[in-house]
Amino acid sequence: MTLILPLSDDDATARLGTDLAAILRAGDTVLLSGGIGMGKTHLARALIHAHTGERDIPSPTFTLVQTYDGQPEIWHADLYRLSHPDEVIELGLDAAMQEAICLIEWPDRLGDLAPPDALRIALEVEGEGRLARLDGPAPLIARLRARQAEAMLQAAGWAEADREALAGDASARSYKRLRRGDDTAILMDAPPRNGDDAGDFADIARHLLGLGLSAPRIFAEDLPRGFLLLEDLGDDLYTRLLAESPKQEAELYAAATDVLTRLQAAPAPEGLPDLSAQDWAEAAGIAFDWYQRCATGQAGDATAAVAALHRAIVAHADGPRVIILRDYHSPNLLWLPQRKEEARVGLLDFQLAQMGQRGYDLVSLLQDPRRDVNLATEEAMIHRFDPSNTFRAEYAVLGAQRSLRILGVFSRLVALGKPAYLPLIPRVWGHLRRNMAHPALAELAAVLDLPAPSADILDRIAQCRP
Repeated sequence: MTLILPLSDDDATARLGTDLAAILRAGDTVLLSGGIGMGKTHLARALIHAHTGERDIPSPTFTLVQTYDGQPEIWHADLYRLSHPDEVIELGLDAAMQEAICLIEWPDRLGDLAPPDALRIALEVEGEGRLARLDGPAPLIARLRARQAEAMLQAAGWAEADREALAGDASARSYKRLRRGDDTAILMDAPPRNGDDAGDFADIARHLLGLGLSAPRIFAEDLPRGFLLLEDLGDDLYTRLLAESPKQEAELYAAATDVLTRLQAAPAPEGLPDLSAQDWAEAAGIAFDWYQRCATGQAGDATAAVAALHRAIVAHADGPRVIILRDYHSPNLLWLPQRKEEARVGLLDFQLAQMGQRGYDLVSLLQDPRRDVNLATEEAMIHRFDPSNTFRAEYAVLGAQRSLRILGVFSRLVALGKPAYLPLIPRVWGHLRRNMAHPALAELAAVLDLPAPSADILDRIAQCRP
C-alpha cells in the first residue's frame, strides 16, 4: 500500500517520525531512501526521540549502527559505507530486524536481506519542503493513518468518540462515523496526492453552503495530511430511499434538478479546471482503451469516434461554462426532508468540481449507472431544467460522452479487482444506445463500433487484467 505525504518543513518531517514511533512494533523495519540532505536522519531522530526520550542521537554514518533502549529496542543504521550485503550480518542487523525496530538508511546495500514487509520511505525535495512516499503493508499504513487523524480529533473534542466504518467508493477515500453521546460526525480520510484533494472538497463545500445548499459543514480539518471532520447528513441516500419507496422518485428528482438550477445561477469559484471540447471528447477514448480491449482482447482506434464526438460537442454542447459537480447521482445525494426547498438535497462527493456544460450534471443525475430512472421522470426533469427543444441535442451529446467514458472506467475498475462494477455496464450501454439515437450524433453513430455487453462479453471483461 502506498501513502504520499507532503512535508512542508522540518517540523512536518519530525511530526511524521513521532507518528511512526507510536505505531511501529517489534520486528518492524523502516527503509529510508533519498539523497544526502533529504531528511532521512532528521526523520529517524524524531522517531527515536519520541520512542525513547533520548536527545543525544548522533548520525550512524561512521559507527554504522546506533542502538537505543526501549520497548522494543531501536536500531538505527546507515549502510552508505557498506560494500557487500554480508556485512549486514556481521553487524547483527539481520537478527535485529526480527526483534527490534530497525531504521535503515541507504537500504539498497541490504540486497536480498531487505524484509519483504518493510516500510519503505523515499524522501525527495518538493518546493521549500519534502515529499515522502511510504510503501508498506496495508495494516501498518492503516495504523499510521489512524494515528495521524488523532491530533485533529483531539483538538476538536472527538478523540474519545466511538467509530464505525462506512462504505466507500471507487476512490482512495474512506469514511468513519463518529458517535459522541447523541452527536455524530463523519471523519473523511482522503490520502494526499490520490486525485481527490481534501482541500478541494473543503473549498467546494464552503461554496455550496454559501448558496444555501446542503453540503456537509466542516467541523475540523488537517488538509496537509488529508483529513476532514464533517457534519453527518445521515443515511437517507437517494439510492436506498428509492429502492424502498419508488413513488418518491418524482419528488426527490425535482428537488435535485432544482439544486442544479440554483447552483448554476450563481458565479462559480475562481480557478476551477475548464476543459475544452477536445478534452471532453478525448476523455471518451477510455472506452476503446479499456471496454473494447477487455471485451475483444484488443484496444480499438478511437480517432474517428473522438473526432466525431468533438464536432458534436462543438455544435451542440459547447456554450458558456458553469460549475459542475461531475458525480451528481443517487449514491451521492441524501434526502433531508426536514429542510426547505433545495436544501432538502444533501450533497456528497463534489471535490472534483470543475467548469463544464450546464447539462452535464443533469445527465449524471438522470442517466444513473446504479439505478433505472423512470423515463417519465427523466422527461419531466429535462423539461423542468430547460424546456427548449435545442437542449435535447446537448443532453444527448453529453450523455453519449459520459456513457462512453463510464464504460471505460467501469471496465478498468473490474480489471483492477472491483467486480461490483461489472453488472452496471449493461445499464450504461442502454444509456449510450438511447443517446446515440439522437440526430445530433449521426456522425458518431456511423463510426462507433463497440460490441454490446452480451453475457460472453461481460465474462471476458470479468477476466480482463491491466
